[in-house]
Amino acid sequence: MFGIDIIDAGLLPSLFVALLAGVISFLSPCVLPIVPPYLAYMGGISMAEMTGEKKRRPVIVASLFFALGLSTVFVFLGFAASLLGQMFLQYQRGLAIASGAVVILFGLHFLGLIRIPFLYKEARIDAGDQGGSAFGAYVLGLAFAFGWTPCIGPVLGAILSVAAQEDSISRGTILMAAYAIGLGVPFVLAAVFINRAVGVMNKFKRHMALVEKIMGALLVVVGIMLVTNAFSRFSFWLLETFPGLANIG
Repeated sequence: MFGIDIIDAGLLPSLFVALLAGVISFLSPCVLPIVPPYLAYMGGISMAEMTGEKKRRPVIVASLFFALGLSTVFVFLGFAASLLGQMFLQYQRGLAIASGAVVILFGLHFLGLIRIPFLYKEARIDAGDQGGSAFGAYVLGLAFAFGWTPCIGPVLGAILSVAAQEDSISRGTILMAAYAIGLGVPFVLAAVFINRAVGVMNKFKRHMALVEKIMGALLVVVGIMLVTNAFSRFSFWLLETFPGLANIG
């Protein structure tokens, strides 16, 4: 079922970038500070109650459904981006160059070299009163994924651009699943190890500026790779250098 046409060594560089992008999105200034209150709200408890063992169980369950909601949206977007890429296959190279240029601009914004005004505004979808239940957490995950904040939007757009360049719809969809894992799993881990996670996240907040710079650098690199078709070239180099990778799949 999952043959080499879907997962092979050629997809590994893109998968790594997508997974890393998801983790960086979690650590971004738009996401990390809201993780503890989000977890408490989804679990239907107060921040103080999260440290208790019995009270933490609903938070863990809620975080799983929240991550599932995120994944639903991102996988669908990956499917849609890949489908569009296949539909406009004859223009794929031109679209890659255009999207790469836009991604580079986003990266320069986060590096502080240029300013893009609309990235300072937030676009969130209000999910209403959905706390305290697994279904509510799932709905919040959907809303969170659709509400592209200034931090997540450019990164997500970059990974979608990469997904649109894949040779098949399945590969592009799997690429977005990797991004969903990178963003969703840390939410679940934060719920499981909430006592330690809160302290670590509070300490990490002082490095938010550095995270933005790393995010900007990642976007510039991805943009350049899209413009120069470096993802394909690097994939071919991997297969030529490590022939054994061709057996993956």
